[in-house]
Parts: sequence; structure tokens; C-alpha cells
Amino acid sequence: MIGLRSTWTGRICLAVASTVILLFLVMPIVVIVVTSFGNDALGSFPPHSWTLNWYHQLFAPGSKWPGALSLSVLVAAITTVFSLVLGVTAATALVRSDLPLRSAVYGLVLAPLVIPQVVIALGLFLLFDPAAMLGSPIAIALGHTVLASPIAVLILMATLRGIDERLEDAAASMGAGRLTIFRRITFPLAAPGMVAAAVFSFITSFDEFFISQFLSSVDTTTLPVQVFNVLQYDVDPTVTAISAVLIAVAVLALALVGVVRRLGSGRENGLLPVDSAAALPGNEVP
Repeated sequence: MIGLRSTWTGRICLAVASTVILLFLVMPIVVIVVTSFGNDALGSFPPHSWTLNWYHQLFAPGSKWPGALSLSVLVAAITTVFSLVLGVTAATALVRSDLPLRSAVYGLVLAPLVIPQVVIALGLFLLFDPAAMLGSPIAIALGHTVLASPIAVLILMATLRGIDERLEDAAASMGAGRLTIFRRITFPLAAPGMVAAAVFSFITSFDEFFISQFLSSVDTTTLPVQVFNVLQYDVDPTVTAISAVLIAVAVLALALVGVVRRLGSGRENGLLPVDSAAALPGNEVP
């Protein structure tokens, strides 16, 4: 294979192109955060003066934002639990077992990621309407699980594929049962992936709009639906403040994933590989 030699011109062009792309991606986030501290009621950028008024109005008496925020957190938490249960089950079946028609099952699991969300939302509306479940947090969480569980499955499948199956086989050869193997070996090694799946499931549910719009009611309005309702008829500067809060939550969640994965990689590096264990004195194969 012929290697390409890098030049100073190529490095400079790559650095400039990368910087421009990153600025293009980050600039809308920066504009929202900066505008949320502006004193202009129309949300001009850059702000002429600075204030924390819009953040104070988020939790002022009579504000609808705390109720929408608490409902979104509740729905996202329920969705995370449902997604983890489905994700662990499906990922284990797809990676660790000889599942018939595995490709068809894999495609069915990932289908919600390619089907338009408005189509899924309409189908869920027609499903829950006869059961009088519209507006129920459980119904909204079940709808969000349809979108969040495929992401959890993808993350957990990658996590299980990265775990050396010989560790599990070694435990089974010493008489450990399936539950003991999962509790003592598979779960500790898969914990970083499970945390990542939980975080991404939470964020997916927390930011979801279409399903929430179809399944919510007047009394149960999630945060994205509340943002849409406010901006539909007026320009409310408090939307920039709540948007900045959402950005902060997403950044903290991604930071948590990075920390957990770093701790998990350190734990995996501390394990004694199976090949090294075979070479220890007394373990030589005759």
C-alpha cells in the first residue's frame, strides 16, 4: 500500500476546512446561548445589553415552563428504563445467540430510525386513541421508546461485541451459571455502554417533538411542544433561555458519557487477558 506524504499546504488546508466546518456547526448554539443573556425582547444578536431576566421568568409564578420541564424529565426517565430493557434483551439476542432470521430482526429493530417520525407519530396516535391513553405520560414514553430503543440497541450491540467471550466461557467452564456470568462479568464490562445507551435514550426522549405533539394533551405538554406553542404566535425571549438550558443538559450528558467510557476503558485494561492468563506459571498447556 502506497502511503501519501503530507505537506504543509495540505495540513493548513485541512486545518482551515476543519475550523470552518466546526464553526458552522457550533455557531447556532453560540448564538442561542449569547442571545439568552441579551436584554432585547426581540432576541437580537449581538445583544446591546445583558440581563438574567429571561432565566428568572422561566420559574416565575404562573409560568408553564416548570410543568413542561418536569413532564419531559419524567417521560424521558421512563423512556430510558424501557429502552434499556429492550436494548439489553435485543442486543444480547442479536450478538450472543443463534437467532433465526437475524438480519430481518436487525432491520426490524432499526426500522424506526429510517421511517419518518411523523408517520410513526400518526400510527401511535391511532393506536392509543381508542384506548383513551392520549395525554398519558406512559403513552408518550412508550412512543418515545420506539425511537430511543434502536439507538440503545446499536450502542449495546457494539459494547457486547467488544467484550471478550472467552471470559464468559472461562467462567462457565468453572461452573458459573448464566445469571452469575452476567452479574459478575458481562454487566461490569458492559456498564459504560449501558450508561451511554441510557444517556442517549434520555436525550432522544427529552428532545422529541412529533410523537409528543400527537400524543400530548392540553394538560400534558412536554418541553419541545411548549416551545413550539410559544413560538407559533409570538417571539418569546424566554425560549432562548430554555434552549440554553437544554444545550447545557446535552453537554453535561455527553461529558458524563465520556467520563464513564474512560473509566470503563481503564477497568478493561486492568483485566488480565485470556492469552496472558494461559501463559502464567502452572497454566501451561502440556
